[in-house]
Amino acid sequence: MAEEKEQARDHKQLGRELDLFTFSDLVGSGLPLWTPRGTLVRNLLDEYVWEMRQARGYEKVDIPHITKKELYETSGHWDKFKDDLFRITSRDGHEFALKPMNCPHHTQIYARKPWSYREMPQRYANSTMCYRDEQTGELNGLSRVRAFTQDDAHVFCREPQIKEEFLKIWDIIEEFYEAFGFSLKIRLSFHDPKQPEKYLGDKHKWQIAEETLRAMTEERNVEISEGIGEAAFYGPKLDFMATDSLGREWQVATIQLDMNMPDRFDLTCVNEKGERERIVMIHAAIMGSIERFMAVLLEHLEGMLPLWLAPLQVVVLPVSEKHQVYAEEVVRGLREAGIRSEISADDSLGKRIRQLKLEMVPYYIVVGDSEMQAQTVTIENRSGQKKTEALQVFIEKLKRDIASRAA
Repeated sequence: MAEEKEQARDHKQLGRELDLFTFSDLVGSGLPLWTPRGTLVRNLLDEYVWEMRQARGYEKVDIPHITKKELYETSGHWDKFKDDLFRITSRDGHEFALKPMNCPHHTQIYARKPWSYREMPQRYANSTMCYRDEQTGELNGLSRVRAFTQDDAHVFCREPQIKEEFLKIWDIIEEFYEAFGFSLKIRLSFHDPKQPEKYLGDKHKWQIAEETLRAMTEERNVEISEGIGEAAFYGPKLDFMATDSLGREWQVATIQLDMNMPDRFDLTCVNEKGERERIVMIHAAIMGSIERFMAVLLEHLEGMLPLWLAPLQVVVLPVSEKHQVYAEEVVRGLREAGIRSEISADDSLGKRIRQLKLEMVPYYIVVGDSEMQAQTVTIENRSGQKKTEALQVFIEKLKRDIASRAA
């Protein structure tokens, strides 16, 4: 029974039914193509994260999708990930790679000028696509792809600022996942001391970083588990584990503390004594990758995206051709209020309603003789609840629910 439920919620099937994304053999495996509806959903999710980041002092940056291999040699990524990269040789013989991650590029934005301690921290946000040469047999819908978009951010700060910056990110993560009804657990992802060759930096810095993360979780008094060997190769991290509506656990957001990459790129600020002080770097992704998060979210909600996120929020159904003009007036009123809506007039009323239920549109409105005469609308939602009321009353309710991102 559980297996049947999972199959019914498979995000690949839901993506087709909701017309969110597609794949093409001509483009290649693991390279999703996003439809207008799917692109809208991606952008709304990204805007939600950006809204919370902007309120906490982040600024947007942008970076190229390729880099000379020397950047990754300096960061340490080349030795660890060179077999996972798409590589390009330029006409003049330089070797480049399609970026599999963004942090080394962001170090070079920070490194463009000297910074005073008064200007710290610097917070960069960047939703951008990355590329990894995954093996064909490991690809799976949106869960494992070759092109994925990270809602990435990096904070460059002093050691005494670590706690405040971590907690700001933690607050964003909790608010974001609570909006979709996920429960979260925390995993302290530490290095494996039995395999020191897997990690950058010295033992002392790892000890400081891991103790810092442990102290924060103790102060917040949250339930934690430990993942020995689950650290990034440059530093420990807090991994947020989300439990979905089927009881499955997913690793979603992450906050990583990096004391090694600032060493490798010689990143500093000038402190109160006029001396160059080594800084630290915090890596943070709220969704992790938008593609993978979309896969998890679709299966968690069984395709029933909340009103604010639904690409089509209301469909208006004229009972017959003579109700078309009134239906157009209703749609015009909805659109003027910023509500995504359209008319469905082809086929019988019953077939149109069945199709809308398959597409999981949050609301549909039927307009016939009685509605036209009374200048009202009859509304039904996905739960089958039905009522008749003035269009403006309905619009005001929708606007409140959208603004509050109601579930």
